Amino acid sequence: MINWRKSSYSSESGGGGTCVELADLGTTVGVRDSKNPRAGHLALTRTNLRQLAEVIRYSEK
Repeated sequence: MINWRKSSYSSESGGGGTCVELADLGTTVGVRDSKNPRAGHLALTRTNLRQLAEVIRYSEK
């Protein structure tokens, strides 16, 4: 069974309740929308996840 956990950066209020969950999938990290977990998930390498987080962080400034 995959152990999903909510990101500490997810927002319950403001931002429309955007919630992201992460899971260690071995060689990759799973990323999914906690409001719609049956829609599937992205499997990203840790490097790609770090790059995605940087893009999001810098686009919010």
